[in-house]
Amino acid sequence: MKRIIACVAGLMALVTAPSAAQESPRPERYVLVRCGRLLDVPGKPPREGATLVVRNERVERVVDGLRGPDLSREREGGAEVREVDLREAFVMPGLIDCHVHLTMEFTSDIAMRNVTDSASDKAMRGLVYAKRTVEAGFTTVRDLGGEAEAVFALRDAIARGDAVGPRIIAAGKAVSITGGHADPTNGYRADVFAAPGPEEGVADGADACMKAVRAQIKRGADVIKITATGGVLSRSGAGLAQHFTDEELRAIVQAAHAMGRRVAAHAHGTDGINAALRAGVDSIEHATFTDDESLRLFKERGAWMVPTLLASATVTENAKKPGYYIDVVARKALEAGPARMSNFTRAIGAGVRVAFGTDSGVSPHGQNAREFGLMAQAGMSPTDCLVAATIHAATLCGVQDQIGTLEPGKQADMIAVRGDPLTDVTVLERVTFVMRGGEVVRMEPRPR
Repeated sequence: MKRIIACVAGLMALVTAPSAAQESPRPERYVLVRCGRLLDVPGKPPREGATLVVRNERVERVVDGLRGPDLSREREGGAEVREVDLREAFVMPGLIDCHVHLTMEFTSDIAMRNVTDSASDKAMRGLVYAKRTVEAGFTTVRDLGGEAEAVFALRDAIARGDAVGPRIIAAGKAVSITGGHADPTNGYRADVFAAPGPEEGVADGADACMKAVRAQIKRGADVIKITATGGVLSRSGAGLAQHFTDEELRAIVQAAHAMGRRVAAHAHGTDGINAALRAGVDSIEHATFTDDESLRLFKERGAWMVPTLLASATVTENAKKPGYYIDVVARKALEAGPARMSNFTRAIGAGVRVAFGTDSGVSPHGQNAREFGLMAQAGMSPTDCLVAATIHAATLCGVQDQIGTLEPGKQADMIAVRGDPLTDVTVLERVTFVMRGGEVVRMEPRPR
């Protein structure tokens, strides 16, 4: 027995003792970011000439002026100290997109790819799309539906530092009724796929809907995505009206909120929008056909609108290309696309809370900032556009204590542009510098 105990103790020592080959702890890291103009808190006036002090992955302090501070003591203590010269740039918090699909990008051959692509294929594509997204200035995204295994693996790889991309808040598989917008078997022969159930996010009846929600959380979902109405791109003639019953919607929200998850509801039709709002969802994605009751419910319930105007513009343009979509999809695209802009203008005027979101994956990844120009066309001021993509988006995602501003203690997520987004919000389509969590992701050379 003593020999066995000794052997076990020896093995435990091998497991727990530090290996000589292990890397030594990384020293403290400081980055001094010299900013020509700094919008540290969107909605407030920018600072003229300021220095951001980044310590490891967080903002330590903001110093007025471009000269200080002196970090010679920290350097002498073994810290890494570097400087980033953005004195000719406009610096602001990293952008947040509350609606993307990082493991897919819609093309005319997507029906075939749904049959041939594995979860691994989708994860590999996701690596490419994630890199494009963060290099475009979007340092955090909310991924609202896709191959769960792929997106969770992508999220975790980026969080570990194994891959380059934005911080991901992931839904995994969206929850749908049988034949609904997120039923993956729509448009295929019955013998191609097995009938999906709650584990795959397809559920009918309140009990099954609660099970579907809990199954997504069990797999790792940070947020619950539901398809409260029909959708434009699903291969289905079920229309854009309400899908879940009121009872099912209440069950979904109850189950999600009880387990600390917020609910994002894809919704186009007025009846589905209003039913989802009455059930207590946290955000409505798209909100295409709102009426006065919708706007009243948004404000009464404190729900967020995520407009995804870029998706509308994209599907409308593609629907005009012969053969790009099947007929049933093209008809829905031409119905929904043009309506969203005018209804979004009404929502702005009514004071509905707006968080930035694009539905990228419907549009090409990396072009997310095109949404800003559309929001401005609909009537939003540049300041309100920036707040929607920072403070409001962080609040919707429940991470406002970590990101959304460049205040001390928050993640050092920031971007820089040449030009002034407070007068021309489209300059955000041309980001020249990106930092996420204190690590420089993109830095273009200064113009000569």
